[in-house]
Formats: sequence, C-alpha cells, structure tokens
Amino acid sequence: MQLPLEDVDLFFRLHRGLMFFVNQKLKVIDENVTTPEKYSGLPPETRLKVHQALLDHRKLIDAFADENPFHFDEADLEIVRSWKYLVSGTFYAFRQLRPYMVFLSTTEPVVAYGVVALFDPFVEVIGPYLPRMIKTTLLPFKGRIVYDGLVSGYNITFGAGIRRRLNEEYKEAKEGSGIVTTLPPPAPVDAPRVGREPRPKKRAAGGGKPGGTATSREKAQQAHDRIVALTDAFCRDHLDAEYGALCRKLAGVLARKRPSPLTRGRPDSWASGIVRVVGWANFLGDPSQPHHMRMTDIDDGFGVSEATGSAKATAIRKLVKMHPFDPEWTLPSRMDDNPMVWMIQVNGLLADARRLPREIQEEAFRKGLIPYIPGDRADDPAEE
Repeated sequence: MQLPLEDVDLFFRLHRGLMFFVNQKLKVIDENVTTPEKYSGLPPETRLKVHQALLDHRKLIDAFADENPFHFDEADLEIVRSWKYLVSGTFYAFRQLRPYMVFLSTTEPVVAYGVVALFDPFVEVIGPYLPRMIKTTLLPFKGRIVYDGLVSGYNITFGAGIRRRLNEEYKEAKEGSGIVTTLPPPAPVDAPRVGREPRPKKRAAGGGKPGGTATSREKAQQAHDRIVALTDAFCRDHLDAEYGALCRKLAGVLARKRPSPLTRGRPDSWASGIVRVVGWANFLGDPSQPHHMRMTDIDDGFGVSEATGSAKATAIRKLVKMHPFDPEWTLPSRMDDNPMVWMIQVNGLLADARRLPREIQEEAFRKGLIPYIPGDRADDPAEE
C-alpha cells in the first residue's frame, strides 16, 4: 500500500523543508543549495549526509517547527514535531501485507513495524525478493509509519535457516506487542497487581559491609565455573573449540553483570541458553552450515526442556543486546562471511570494506571499524 498522492506531496514538502533547514544550520554539504526544491534535486548519496546529521541533532526538529521558516500551518508543524519519534537503523523488509510492508528490527527485542510506501511501491524500492536487509529511517505520518525516502540495501541472500528464524521472530513480535503501525508505539497497559504487597527484604548479616559484595562475586564466579564446565563439555563433544571459546566469553559477560543473573537458576539451564544464543548468532540451525544442530537438540544435551532453553536464550539475548550478524558474537571462521563486519560508511554511503582500495581498508582497520585487513589475512600462512 502507498500513501495517497496528496499525502505524498505533503510529506515531501515538509520533509525537504526540514532537511533544507538542517543543512542551513549545520552546513553539512558544500553545494550552493538555496531552496528546498534545489535540495531535493541533489543525488541521494549527498542527501543521505543531511539525513544522518539530523539523527545526531534531533533538537533541530523542534527548532524548525518553532521558527517555521516556510510558514506551514499548525497541523503540518505537528506532523514535523512527531518526527522526534523516528526509528532509524537496519531492518529486515520481511513481508508485504495488504495495508503495509512488515519491517522487522534487527535489535532485541524484535519489533515488527507496518510501513507504508511513499510514491513508489516497495517492490520497486526494495525489490521483489524478500526478506531483504535494508537501512532506513521510519517516521510517523498522519497515523501511519512511512520511511524517509532513502533506503540502502545489503546484497545478502538468506538461506532456509535464517528464513525460519525470521518467521519465528515475526510470530513472537505479533504475539507480544503486535505489528506497530504508529510512532511512538502505544504504551503497554500494565495488568493490575493482585495479592499482598511484597515484604521488605531482610538485611543480610553484616549488611552494608564490604564482605557482602565479595560474597555476591563469589557466588557469580562459582555459578560461572559450573556453567562453563558444562558448555566446554558440550562443545567438545558436539561442536568445536570456536564455539567453546564464544560460550566461555558469553558466560563471562553474564557473570560480570551486577547482579549476575547466573546466580539465579540451574547451571544446566543457563548452559543450554548460552549455547543456544551463540548458535543463534552463527546460524547453527541452518543445514548448510558446517555445524548444524536444532535448538531442541541443545536442550536435550543439557537435559532441560525446550521451554526452559528458549526462555534462557531470550533472556540472554536481551541482556547482552545481541542481534543477527553481530560481529562480537561471530565465530572467527565466519568473519569473512558476515556482511555486518565489513559494512562501513564512505562519503555517506554504505560500502563493503572488502571491495574497497587498500588505503581505505587500512584507515578503517586503524579506526577499529573492521577486524583485520582482508588481503593480509588471505596471505597469512596456514597454521600447523
């Protein structure tokens, strides 16, 4: 579904006016742009720089509405003010429904947004083959969600395992908050509390003394050691050393949180959740991968139920804010195949660092944007 033509015209009048105002205030681009209409005629890669600048200076939205340099009426200014609630980032263009295209967020918890196209239908903007990973900004507009007119796509093909996982996340998002069709999303209504008020917690003996903190750390360390012993054994028997190392790293992150969640619950439940999450990040459920294992097989290996393993995995992903293709949780052997590791911005456009000149790769490596220089890794002698 697309906006009616009169709404498309209104959206672009308001949006190009705001972007022209942002460029006037921040001097983002050097071109001599004297009107909003001339701004809208600039190449997309040039306008993208101004869009990015707005994300870093959102107070300019209210400043534009207050100054009202183009004499919009109050109803139009309210639309502009609502753009403070924009959502920008990477999404999966997942499914075209009759009223909108479903965009899935790539962050946890996954949110499903119902997005309406502007002038061109999404099949022309994004392409006919879904899902597609894209980067854009979502904006509220007259009770709907639209995008800001610029979309960057990733040239990625998704296998059956990833498609299944996206289907599961879509179902979970619908069952949770539903498909979000306005910004900001409606606030959830808390269920009324039933029963007695919780009793105040008793102070531990010697409360307030340094020894109490040490005891908490000791408990977290003890839980960590028991969990790591379980994940090490499982990875040794069913996966490999790379999985074992990432599981130990994740257990360490959870143990260092204050309070550590590892002190609550059984070690085998946390071990199953940790292996599940590391496997999720590396598409362990995809049969085309060197290591392939169903999530329920992991639960069986630790002797826990599917519901328990799934609940722990969901909690862990939220705690560490893990997302698909997360470079921090990618196996070293899969780094070359993870597009998110190599996507950097060059002159305002997303580019694959592996295909850029070496001098740009060296600068990106120096800034910590990529893990290594691809040519150097390719030339490294094989380990004995």
